[in-house]
Amino acid sequence: MSRTHACFVPPYLLRQLALSVPEEAERWHRLLAIDDDVRLRRAQAPGLRRGVADARGPAWVVHTASHGTDLPGEPARAAGDPPSEDVAVEEAALGISGTLALFAEVYGRDSYDGAGAGVSATVHYGQDYVNAFWDGTQLVFGDGDGRVFDRFTKPVDVLAHELTHALTEHTAGFVYEGQSGALNESVSDVFASCLKQRLLGQTALAADWLIGEGLFLPGIRARGLRDMAHPGAAYDDPALGRDPQPAHLDDYVETTDDNGGVHLNSGIPNRAFHLAAVAIGGSSWEGAGRVWFAALTGDQVTSRSDFAGFAAATVAAAASLGDVDVSAVEEAWARVGVTPASSPAAPAAAPAADLLAAADQVVVRRTGGFAGRTSEARVDLGADPRADELRDLVERIDLARVSGTPPQPDRFVYDFDLCGDRATLCEQDLTDDLRRVADLVLRPS
Repeated sequence: MSRTHACFVPPYLLRQLALSVPEEAERWHRLLAIDDDVRLRRAQAPGLRRGVADARGPAWVVHTASHGTDLPGEPARAAGDPPSEDVAVEEAALGISGTLALFAEVYGRDSYDGAGAGVSATVHYGQDYVNAFWDGTQLVFGDGDGRVFDRFTKPVDVLAHELTHALTEHTAGFVYEGQSGALNESVSDVFASCLKQRLLGQTALAADWLIGEGLFLPGIRARGLRDMAHPGAAYDDPALGRDPQPAHLDDYVETTDDNGGVHLNSGIPNRAFHLAAVAIGGSSWEGAGRVWFAALTGDQVTSRSDFAGFAAATVAAAASLGDVDVSAVEEAWARVGVTPASSPAAPAAAPAADLLAAADQVVVRRTGGFAGRTSEARVDLGADPRADELRDLVERIDLARVSGTPPQPDRFVYDFDLCGDRATLCEQDLTDDLRRVADLVLRPS
């Protein structure tokens, strides 16, 4: 079907068809993606209708890493191209074009940077890679491990979540640790949910408020990865454990894992948004979403804002919009224990976890990632078939010479204890040798 034909059918009708005829939902969502792309390109480049060439290139390009780790990989589909036969490529196209359309059509923002930046994404990253992230340049998605996680492109809200990290980087710039990091994560969940609900044509009251629905494979007892309406209730499974997200500030988790528990504590502002969206009424993206977007892109927050500071910004944004019930926003924050106020000094960090490795052991602890899970394992170098290779690696690794960089959204964080030599490093800082150590120690036996 051509792009012109895709625009002929109104978007609301395509969304209704996807709901009414679920066995053909993928087809209607594909048409919506193409339609959103057309409308976005029109909004971004009105000169095209007058015959003026678009020198900026396509609004987005999806690449494939073909299960390698070289980025961005080979181009697989760009905006305006016909659909691909690769399901992951199509899922990425739907999520990216839909999010760009949300930013442009609802909030009047030209891409994540406000200046029409093209979006680069890569699918099929790595082998059994159980993550998705924004690295400051592009979006990256793994295919899951085939045991617990399915493709990270499968839930459309994962795409929106990652692209919103790019938006946050170019606006509030929330530092990715502690409460500001939890806000960084929460804002991504907020607009991920807005996109999902917009594509489904749902009101805030009718939505399920799940993030990552469909990410888990059959047999895993999980409705999704996070539940914005009921933090702590998304899953309860032997492989995953029980969803540990708090829903109230009284239960805030102080930890050094995952950059200060950014994926855990995001449940608190997530629930505040849900409560505000339902109280304001209508759709989340046009109601509470406008408030949160104005707060994120305004001048009331800083890169170190905490929950109280961001809450104050949302209250101010609601008042400035003029057609929003400010008390609904205030009450939403009150119900999660947050009083809108200027951000105080950041609290002291929790003490670092002690891996307690013996002199002849290698211990690796991995936290963070999109799923916010923790994995830890140790190998005894005297009684394990992996010992010889690990011993060689440990002998040539000097952790003191490995430089660190600031944390990036949804990247893993690693704690290494190499026979007593310790370091905490972000995923992007690992050398090839350290990646191999992590793979050997953490892989399932």
